[in-house]
Amino acid sequence: MIPAPPATPRSAAPGSPAARTARRSATLRLPGSNEGCALAREFTDRVLGEWELDECRDDALTVVSELAANAVLHGRKSDTPGDADPDVWLRLTRREAHLVCAVTDQGDGLPRAAHAPDTFSEHGRGLLIVEALSQHWGWTRHTPSRKTVWAMLPTGGA
Repeated sequence: MIPAPPATPRSAAPGSPAARTARRSATLRLPGSNEGCALAREFTDRVLGEWELDECRDDALTVVSELAANAVLHGRKSDTPGDADPDVWLRLTRREAHLVCAVTDQGDGLPRAAHAPDTFSEHGRGLLIVEALSQHWGWTRHTPSRKTVWAMLPTGGA
């Protein structure tokens, strides 16, 4: 089970020796727009560089992009146009042999990757991509209106 992100990010200063050796997780709050997806990719790229996890960088960037896009698209409490930005968090957790990419949002819909979408559909492939690139993926419901979707990527560690 992936815990919910903290209210404020906790980490060592980026680029410091402590960040490379001691920090095991990094958290970022994402805006509820396309900008949030770009920030998620930039953050992931920077953190993986600090953690020297180049072997899973491409897959992690793709997985984070898909999870963040889904959260921004589906992570609102309501579909009201004037509704506030969704509360979306990205957390990267470094484990001995895995990188866990987790995105938490307020959406009450549960993720599904049950079947291939229509050939001409613009949506519906994201979780199939996540499933193909990760060793495991899933979701954890925290409250009726808050969930985390996560994926575990191998890092080549012991």
